[in-house]
Amino acid sequence: MGRAKEIILKVIPSQIATPFVKAHHYSGKVVNNSKIHFGAFLDGKLHGVISYGTSMDKSKIIGLVADTDWSEFLELNRMAFDEYLPRNSESFCIAKSIRLIKKNAPHVKWIISFADGCQCGDGTIYRAANFVLTGIKKNSTLAILPDDKIIHKVTLATTANIPRPELGGKTYCEISGGTYSFKKYLEATGAKILDGYQLRYIYFIDKSARAKLTVPEIPFSRIDKLNAGMYRGEKISVAARHVMRE
Repeated sequence: MGRAKEIILKVIPSQIATPFVKAHHYSGKVVNNSKIHFGAFLDGKLHGVISYGTSMDKSKIIGLVADTDWSEFLELNRMAFDEYLPRNSESFCIAKSIRLIKKNAPHVKWIISFADGCQCGDGTIYRAANFVLTGIKKNSTLAILPDDKIIHKVTLATTANIPRPELGGKTYCEISGGTYSFKKYLEATGAKILDGYQLRYIYFIDKSARAKLTVPEIPFSRIDKLNAGMYRGEKISVAARHVMRE
């Protein structure tokens, strides 16, 4: 793993994590639900951030693992690294952050995260960090506006009563008649659903919780069968990446 082992990972405040994520994450955005931020330091400087928090809609996530209490899972909802860190740094830092969570928050049994196969990648880093693939879904919640800005359905729902410039100052609630209809938003703005897939991964800190998974584990080979592969924003199969590495 080379110099990746020299990385120092430690908890940092949001005042430091937020500007770094905005500068280095492909979306340029942070997730407001992020509560725990780990900073990756090498040669005395910050070069990466991993953020964890509660899922935006915990009621839809909690049932993925039976007998889970509300405080027993976290979402890895942002990960941003610059180009300074060596190869394998991301998976090394994820593994180290999970060990720190296990030590300091032993009530947390599992971690969920999502890979954006529309803009970024299909979760290569999660697979390297021993996450289990539990969902591959054709994108229906990410849309691109005529000015090329990306909007998520969940963002609209959580800011439903705030006036939006792309709606001429109206709110999402107003244009959808209070129904939170993403279709009506798309029609009103001329936005288009992004082509691609969203992939769901779970890491089991408590290994016994894996037997309580209520959805099937999906073999990684399914990614290629569905043509859902993406790496660094470019469509490419998992098999092709293996060939390139060899």
